[in-house]
Amino acid sequence: MEEKIIRKKTREVRIGNKVIGAFHPILIQSMTNTRTEDIKGTIAQIQKLTDAGCEIIRCAVPTMEAAEALSEIKKGITIPLVADIHFDYRLAIAAMEHGADKIRINPGNIGTKDRIQAVIDVARERNIPIRVGVNSGSLEKELVEKYQGVTAEGIVESAMDKVHLIEELGYDNLVISIKSSDVLMCVKAHELIAAQTDYPLHVGITESGTVTSGNIKSAMGLGMILGQGIGDTIRVSLTGDPLEEIKSAKIILRTLGLRTGGIEVVSCPTCGRTQIDLIGLANQVETMVSAIPLDLKVAVMGCVVNGPGEAKEADIGIAGGIGEGLIIKRGEIYKKVKEEELLEALRYELLHWSE
Repeated sequence: MEEKIIRKKTREVRIGNKVIGAFHPILIQSMTNTRTEDIKGTIAQIQKLTDAGCEIIRCAVPTMEAAEALSEIKKGITIPLVADIHFDYRLAIAAMEHGADKIRINPGNIGTKDRIQAVIDVARERNIPIRVGVNSGSLEKELVEKYQGVTAEGIVESAMDKVHLIEELGYDNLVISIKSSDVLMCVKAHELIAAQTDYPLHVGITESGTVTSGNIKSAMGLGMILGQGIGDTIRVSLTGDPLEEIKSAKIILRTLGLRTGGIEVVSCPTCGRTQIDLIGLANQVETMVSAIPLDLKVAVMGCVVNGPGEAKEADIGIAGGIGEGLIIKRGEIYKKVKEEELLEALRYELLHWSE
């Protein structure tokens, strides 16, 4: 019997045309790296990310011009937009007035209570959720001293203090985000906060690094967090093209059984028995299937020793030989084709899968 992750129930929160929490699907989020003031460029990037599978997008709002640009950006996109605000409460208010579906703030750097209240008043009027974000790098000095360093306990206390402040000011349409670049600290912090609150949690490993190291750290951290049923939205934070974040997030969710849909490619490591260009072929297959809307497993195997058997466990597979290969379909050897025709033969079978 297949094991399934039992998710923790959280409150339902609506973000634009999406709903999170309360066992709704975990949504994939990313962040633009364009200047938000560049309306055309920002829309173009969001559209590409949406096509790749991004479901919520966050944009930095460092200036009033950026806040005002959200009105036009919203006209050109189809997914919810989160305005990322630091320091200036007026930017949070302007972002909401210009169409932000959610705002991300750290109340600790917004200022006095009356400024936080001003932000809450606009959020309440428009029913806009507030994401309370705390990173290990922004932990208050008194909490660092209390816990003798940056700790999971300190991160959670900081976040819950801010949540309680907003609740005391009369608002509870909230999402919480607590992040650290330390994987084990981040995991522990999420375990602690999930036991203390039922607000939806946005999860990720912040500042995880470049595409290679960041993917490994994110897969480890998110695997441990999501594997405990914790998390309602995710971001794989990478120093690279945001499109890579979406690809990785989809694979992480699918690997954990938290999302279906899309073609999964499995391929064997190369060895001395490999007689075809397995590395090139596997990469070509992965790129090719990304645009095909099927829920299947495709195997790309390099030799005749284990290839046919392994490929039979997939819905469809390729097993290489000497300058040629087998197409194995629904567990049976279907046909033999030349190496240079393998990719196109596989594409044809996928495009005509339901026939």
